[in-house]
Amino acid sequence: MGIVLHKQPELNKPVMIAGWPGIGNIGLIAVDTLRSQVQAEQFGEIEPWDFFYPKKATIKNGILQELEFPSNKFYYQRLANRDLLFFSGEEQPADSGRMYAEGRKAYQLADLVLDVAAKFGCQRVYTSGAAVSLIHHTQPPRVWAVASRSDLLQEVKSYRTVLMSEVEGRNGQGSITGLNGLLLGVAKKRGFEAVCLMGEIPDYLAGVPFPYPRASQAVLEVLTKLLGIEVNLGVLDVMTAQIDGVINDIYEKFPPEIKERIEPRRLAAQPKPETITEEEVQWMKEHIDELFKRGKGERPS
Repeated sequence: MGIVLHKQPELNKPVMIAGWPGIGNIGLIAVDTLRSQVQAEQFGEIEPWDFFYPKKATIKNGILQELEFPSNKFYYQRLANRDLLFFSGEEQPADSGRMYAEGRKAYQLADLVLDVAAKFGCQRVYTSGAAVSLIHHTQPPRVWAVASRSDLLQEVKSYRTVLMSEVEGRNGQGSITGLNGLLLGVAKKRGFEAVCLMGEIPDYLAGVPFPYPRASQAVLEVLTKLLGIEVNLGVLDVMTAQIDGVINDIYEKFPPEIKERIEPRRLAAQPKPETITEEEVQWMKEHIDELFKRGKGERPS
């Protein structure tokens, strides 16, 4: 188990931006889009053996050729005013077959990611994910923010974010599942500045099997301002338009009892971000799952 670096780039106090799959792949799309836009170069990876099962085994003429594992790669780019480090993982390490990172493996992976950040003099780490919210899919997603220090919150708040602690009904509290929350905590413990930016996704889309790039674009708008860099955010327009079409088609097939709960949200120009009760989560999960089971043959891939 360990880190493999293929080269040793000379970087000046870079900022690290890390992403993994999650709800709507909001964070991963944001990170990978930014990485692609700045043409970051891969320079290292984390060996997968102790964290993941193989995705597939390639066999030829009855002989095992190779095992393919989820990748966990590091990238870098030196810009005129900012050096950047990226970590992009294809999967979160989890015990008991769960989707989100937890347990010993998750802590070990988070520490390895931060070992690379420390090696190259990184002082700040950004992660990104999803904020499941009571919004309508036609509304522009907002960006929820959590930081490891109060002074960072003031900086982040100046870029039109919603502080997670201020979301109505949370009483100043909240939680972040998976590696986004874990890395934030481990980074704080190790002395890094850490910020998590979460793009809003409607609660009724939180379990669907396709991405939500509309929220990724919202995250990127905030992140690029924090980094002081300019990139072409329009590269997500085509994906957003395609997914919007899929969502609208699915929405039209929602049973009346689901639409009755959702449609009033469309009328709110900018509703207050509110926490979702367990009752609402359970009701929506049961009805959305039932909808997809009935239309399994039409479920988008």
